[in-house]
Amino acid sequence: MNYAEFLEAVGKRAGMPAAEAATFVGATLTTLAEGVSGGEARHLATRVPEELRGYLHKDVDFAERLDLVEFLNEVGVRAGTDDERPTEGARAVLTTLREALSPGDLDSLEAELPRDIRQLLHPVARGVGP
Repeated sequence: MNYAEFLEAVGKRAGMPAAEAATFVGATLTTLAEGVSGGEARHLATRVPEELRGYLHKDVDFAERLDLVEFLNEVGVRAGTDDERPTEGARAVLTTLREALSPGDLDSLEAELPRDIRQLLHPVARGVGP
């Protein structure tokens, strides 16, 4: 998946224009990098389009432990919004990231994330009945 396809997928999932999607991609990936080890962040950087790699740059090896509320708060601050957009944006970014990763890479990422943040990688389909 290239950069334009990544942004388009995020924008469609979150119902936002490309410029806003790009803001949420940066905010979410930067926050994600803080919550995983340096090795995992560097590995993820090799799996995303080149234009996104800088967001996953990390100079330290330890992971900052964030719960879902803290994670979404950080995304919102970085994206410059405090409404429901951080949840929608982060979910769209992480779902798109999930699709860009191999099963092994996804397992490695999920192993480093708290359960409540992992749920953003696997959104529940919203439907009415069976």
